[in-house]
Amino acid sequence: MPKRDTSGVKDSELYERLRDEGDSKQKAARIANAAAARGRSAVGRKGGEADSYEDRTVKQLRQRAKELGLNGYSHKTKPQLVAMLRNH
Repeated sequence: MPKRDTSGVKDSELYERLRDEGDSKQKAARIANAAAARGRSAVGRKGGEADSYEDRTVKQLRQRAKELGLNGYSHKTKPQLVAMLRNH
């Protein structure tokens, strides 16, 4: 697997772990930078309660893709949509 560009990420170890778990680039960077600034335990206490992509319907996944400004999602299957959202 090629090395990911983690320039600008303050906690690259956490970023890599989050990406390996399937988080999007933006989410992983946001969490890693917040953890570096406030400490990992403080970040964990703040988090929200979003449904995982697997728990959402295809309609909800398409809506999320639309919100993010992605293209080409209308004919994708649920696994393809999940991958698209995680890798945008």
